Order: sequence, then C-alpha cells, then structure tokens
Amino acid sequence: MKKKAVALKYNKEKNQAPRVSAKGKGPSAQKIIQIAKENSVPIKKDEDLVELLSKVELDKEVPPQMYKAIAEIFSFLYKITQTKS
Repeated sequence: MKKKAVALKYNKEKNQAPRVSAKGKGPSAQKIIQIAKENSVPIKKDEDLVELLSKVELDKEVPPQMYKAIAEIFSFLYKITQTKS
C-alpha cells in the first residue's frame, strides 16, 4: 500500500475551517512529509484520517461533518506545543 499524506492550512482570520493545502500518494506523500519536517510542522500519523481528508478537494475547507476529526488534530497540536513550552 502506498503511503498517503494530507497537509492542512488554517487561518482563523480568513477561514471558518482548515483547508486542504496539499495531498498525495507515494512520492508526493513523501515530499509533503519531507517539507513538513524541514519546516518543523507537526506530523500526526492517522491512516483513517488521511483517508477521509484525501477526499476533500485541494484548497477547499474541511466540511462540517469532519470537524470532530479536525478537533482531534487541534488537540494533538495543543498537547505537543504545550510540552515544548
């Protein structure tokens, strides 16, 4: 099975919800992960979530029915940023 990756971008002043800023499989997924690591962007490994998010069109906001999953990402980000402080 090929590796998949989805990148989200969120600007609370401009958007109601995070947007899918990149997605890909195989070499494209590897590149997304590499760029995230190079820029110290947190990475959450969750195959089910990636599967769901990969269905969202590029540069579109995550739909409301996925907000619970996105809340889990925000919780993950909050926890790792609190441990670095």
